[in-house]
Amino acid sequence: MDASVTQLADRLIASYATLGGINHVDGPNLPSKTAIAGITQDLLRLVFPGFFDERPLVSSELKIETTLLLTSVRERLDDEIRKSLEYAPPSGVGRSQIGRAAQQATLELLGKLPGLRELLQTDADAAYQGDPAALSKEEVIVAYPFIEAIAAQRIAHELYLQHIPLIPRIMTEWAHSRSGMDLHPGASIGSHFFVDHCTGTVIGESAVIGSHVKMYQGVGLVARSLAGGQSLKGKRRHPTLEDHVTIYAGATIVGGETVIGAHSTIGGNVFLMHSVPPHSLVFYEDGRMVVKGKRDRNLPEVDFQI
Repeated sequence: MDASVTQLADRLIASYATLGGINHVDGPNLPSKTAIAGITQDLLRLVFPGFFDERPLVSSELKIETTLLLTSVRERLDDEIRKSLEYAPPSGVGRSQIGRAAQQATLELLGKLPGLRELLQTDADAAYQGDPAALSKEEVIVAYPFIEAIAAQRIAHELYLQHIPLIPRIMTEWAHSRSGMDLHPGASIGSHFFVDHCTGTVIGESAVIGSHVKMYQGVGLVARSLAGGQSLKGKRRHPTLEDHVTIYAGATIVGGETVIGAHSTIGGNVFLMHSVPPHSLVFYEDGRMVVKGKRDRNLPEVDFQI
């Protein structure tokens, strides 16, 4: 072996000894990011049959193809979940029970796929109805990065609810790298969700989003401050959007106590740290933020102070 390579290896190994916080040596086998990316892609094939396949899928082969793919996903996902549970064993689950717990978690997720398909159909409908540039629903599913991102998030959210470590975040970060949209697996997102253009959207872990919500690129649902670090774990840090809210490009909604009332519209580049009532219109005018009540048959226009 080249002496210079040996010297480089010695120096690198010495750094492993002094900078141990970023090593994972002699520990449990962590889930494979590559394997989980492949599993996520195959889960997309299961929830959108025929859209993510390299060859045509015909109805006469649908049952056998679905059964084979489900079997493959079940085996691979079971293995990755087992690694995750070995890394962080659930409370009350002994080492000898981890294999069984992984199998149960895998089957629970796969059993949720029909229900997830119902939700994802509403997302595809919202994307098609909400974008006049869309040629068809088929184009939305096969070409819009939003669909991959929300599908991965909804799948990962089910694992998050089961308290499976590591894998949900790996799934959503895989989608983040492909779509430019950062959806934390912990976020609760209602039906008929659509983010037009996707890029730069950030939705934090404890965000709660109602149904029929539409957002544009660069929107952030973020925490007021992360200075508390790990002491904030498990606390509400991100906003709530009620039903039928629209948020335009570049707006930032901040804080776990902030609630955007139903049927409200938040204008582009607004930075909002306070709740607003239902039917609010929030925008900047002459350098100041304005919050008005929308004109409605049952609601006169009103100024709200924030």
